Amino acid sequence: MPGTAERCLRGRYVSVYLYSLARLISGSSPHGPASLIELQSAFKRSLQAGLAFLPEDGSDEEGGVRPGSPTEDIIALDFDDPRAVDFRNYMRTWYGKVPWSSIRKHEVYAWLSWSIYNAPFPSLESLPEDEQEILRSAMSMLEKRAGIAIPDGSNPDSSPLLLTLDPINVAWRPFVWYAFIAVGNSVLRQYLKVKWRASIGNYNGLEYILRMPLTRSWSPETGPHPIVFVHGLGLGLIQYNIFLTQLMEAIPDRPVLVPLHPHASQEIFHPRFLNPMNRHESADCLAGLLRELDWVEQHRADNGEKLDDEPKDGQRPTGVTMVSHSNGSFTHAWLLKAHPEMIYRSCFVDPVTFCSWEGDLCYNFIYRRCATGLELLMKYFVGMELGVANFLQRHFDWSANSLWFQDIPNACDPSKTKFFLGGKDDVVDAERVKRYLTSHGIRKGLWFDPHGRHGEALLSGGKGHKEILRWLREAS
Repeated sequence: MPGTAERCLRGRYVSVYLYSLARLISGSSPHGPASLIELQSAFKRSLQAGLAFLPEDGSDEEGGVRPGSPTEDIIALDFDDPRAVDFRNYMRTWYGKVPWSSIRKHEVYAWLSWSIYNAPFPSLESLPEDEQEILRSAMSMLEKRAGIAIPDGSNPDSSPLLLTLDPINVAWRPFVWYAFIAVGNSVLRQYLKVKWRASIGNYNGLEYILRMPLTRSWSPETGPHPIVFVHGLGLGLIQYNIFLTQLMEAIPDRPVLVPLHPHASQEIFHPRFLNPMNRHESADCLAGLLRELDWVEQHRADNGEKLDDEPKDGQRPTGVTMVSHSNGSFTHAWLLKAHPEMIYRSCFVDPVTFCSWEGDLCYNFIYRRCATGLELLMKYFVGMELGVANFLQRHFDWSANSLWFQDIPNACDPSKTKFFLGGKDDVVDAERVKRYLTSHGIRKGLWFDPHGRHGEALLSGGKGHKEILRWLREAS
């Protein structure tokens, strides 16, 4: 199979700049494995997901122990147990959806080695003793969850998807394409400055757009909670300008902050185009910006020790209303995990952070053979673009990107947390995400359009779009 650089040469004329960037990212992932304790915890939680017998017609009830807390023991299930059948079925996604019977132990160890150590798997015997023990323990838990022992041996036809180790897949596009995007986003920045008196800022490398209320009476102590909108993959402001304009028109009484992500916006000339912020850098940077804007309280001392975060008598809780779309839900998840007290309300639109351990996002966006024109357009114009491919195939951190129900404050309160899903989503399996949320008690907080596609809820005039704006307006 040709490498990244060779694939870029398919066009008759090749940008030397693009070629050099493609060569730069064609190697292995620049990041090593995450914390082993965190990875083991995430792996165990992914196996526990779906073990409890939980009703799928949630009740949006607050208080007490949350339904579905991850306390289920990982016991050996029977082969015909519906939970084992479901687990085997979605685990096939990580192996290109081959029949379960074709998967062998060597390929499962290879997948475990990638997911835990972000490293290739030569053989079990060649690894240090402690790594062998960890992989054997993970294999034992996985077999219990699957309800069957995985056969020994190897089958190259069932090779796993090793996202950050597999050859990166980039499609060349002309220089004029990137020039158009750069000029378009630059023009829209100036438009927002003129139209909404927005300011363009930079906080420790995080660029952002900030629209303050036109009425100068707003204050973080008494005014409505500010809105933070985190965009997804695509074309940046060119793609989200209409929604942002309508958001600012519909909600003029509070600030709107839009962090800008050049790696997700095809801004090839930006210095951080191929160097996206990781989980910790992104969360700490955004948290620092919110503190600098005086939108949140200081909840941690300089040494990291947690301070008293309870509001004083008569004091309104601080924090922001965070709205994320698609890939932006990763940033949303990172801030929730690191600084949950900073987010007063959460709105997830087409989130890709839930059930990401099941592999649908990686398979659909990177590995799936296109069967429709829409899938082909999505893969070429987004999935195989240089910056997006670099982010997904060299900077993807599955444990950091996975958000669990228990990580969301007030998850069952529909006035504090809202989820928007489309049943025809081509990126994630929205039905499975819906089942995950409803089994944990979400009902009124879920807006599910059985015919909705990825991004449709943000389109002007649609029911989902109206519901997003209504929900954002309904509480201060």
